Amino acid sequence: MPLPVEVAITSAEKTFFQLRKDIVEGVIPAGAKLSETELASRYTVSRAVIREAISRLMNCHLVERKANVGAKVVTLSAAGLKELYQVRESLEGMAARLAARHMSEQEILALQQLLDEHSAQVKEDQSYYQEAGDVDFHYRIVQGSNNSHLINVLIDGLYHLVRMYRVQLGMAGPRVTTAFVEHKNIALAIANRDEELAEMLMRRHILYSQHNIENKLKV
Repeated sequence: MPLPVEVAITSAEKTFFQLRKDIVEGVIPAGAKLSETELASRYTVSRAVIREAISRLMNCHLVERKANVGAKVVTLSAAGLKELYQVRESLEGMAARLAARHMSEQEILALQQLLDEHSAQVKEDQSYYQEAGDVDFHYRIVQGSNNSHLINVLIDGLYHLVRMYRVQLGMAGPRVTTAFVEHKNIALAIANRDEELAEMLMRRHILYSQHNIENKLKV
């Protein structure tokens, strides 16, 4: 049996992934100005690598470039949250509906097993941090929609900006337990192939999450 082929990750890719993670998690604060020189020194790469990473981060909606200011991390605001979550509620609701139609039995079982793993963290830490990608409940739902255009808009476009709000403002406190229960109910609706209920529960879940983050932004 041939050995699996490992895909080499370039230095530029590693830098982009780390910079994106640091912005999402608030290591580089929201609203911070980005200096190519400072970042090149910080990540031990060339300014060209940083310039490329910043360009890609703009496509992820994590960085914006303004005249006379340069590149800066986006600011987390109530207005920005409202606009983002209006789109998210609609599209992820659709994703949940399609997931109930298209996810295989194996994918549904894996989704339920993922929630079992999350359960321990919620009980022990009273936090609900999910790494980006396949260990994120919402990522699994979007992938399960089996709709390439929806995946492109949500995963390639808005996913990390949504994560920025979630990670920095929405993954701790009393909301944690109720959010987890909502995830379980969505997964159950998908398992039962109840498309209408899956969409309704997802839309409601995202609306509740929006209200939770709005309250934290007011503090």
